[in-house]
Amino acid sequence: MHKTYRIDSQFFASEIQPIIRYNGRAFNDYRYKIGDLPSEEKPREKLLAQGPESLSTRELAVLILVTGTTKEGVIEMADRLIKDYGERNIFEERDPEKLSKELDIPIVKACQIVAVGELGRRVYDKSKTSAVTIKNARDVYEYMTDMRNLPKEHMRALYLNSHGRIIRDQVVSIGTVNASLANPREVFNPAIDLMASAVILAHNHPSGELAPSDEDVMMTERLVQAGKILGIPILDHVIIAKDGFVSVKANY
Repeated sequence: MHKTYRIDSQFFASEIQPIIRYNGRAFNDYRYKIGDLPSEEKPREKLLAQGPESLSTRELAVLILVTGTTKEGVIEMADRLIKDYGERNIFEERDPEKLSKELDIPIVKACQIVAVGELGRRVYDKSKTSAVTIKNARDVYEYMTDMRNLPKEHMRALYLNSHGRIIRDQVVSIGTVNASLANPREVFNPAIDLMASAVILAHNHPSGELAPSDEDVMMTERLVQAGKILGIPILDHVIIAKDGFVSVKANY
């Protein structure tokens, strides 16, 4: 068995990956550790030397999570969470139990992430979303640029005030979007709590296919009808792909 080492990082530029080669095959079951990084590349040392603005979102997530689990190191965990949930979405999530279940992380880790997100919202209560006005599907597409390249389907709801400004941007579900995941309760409970005037739905198609499925149309009609009963209209349901968008046709 022969070990070789090379510089080839998907996370930090100078991370060292041991590659085990046996019978002509390469194996790499090594769990990356903070200690493997040069001192200047370690998140904490980098923050102290260069300031917080020098850190990537993944590096900040490493500092928040502190440690990994027996299944994955903290570097691997931070990389996976950001990739699967999206850089902005993960800190918008308010339900630690939901976050823990969807991302398969300990509840303590999920609570840490939710707490950081809540702290940010309280300090910056006049956030970017409060100034964003949505008037059409293109506005939705331009606002949700982070959804275009997500590897999994995400359903998000934009809650608007009477001026059409976003008062909350919330992830409703992750995974294949269907009627069971997009339950009216999940969509409208926040709208009631926020006293929102209207809701806009959006979900991404990682495949790049823009045409809505029959399930997309059925789900949209169901939510539109629920909104009419509650007096909180669904204004649109926008499907987002890497190179375009389309509104699901429904009786809005």
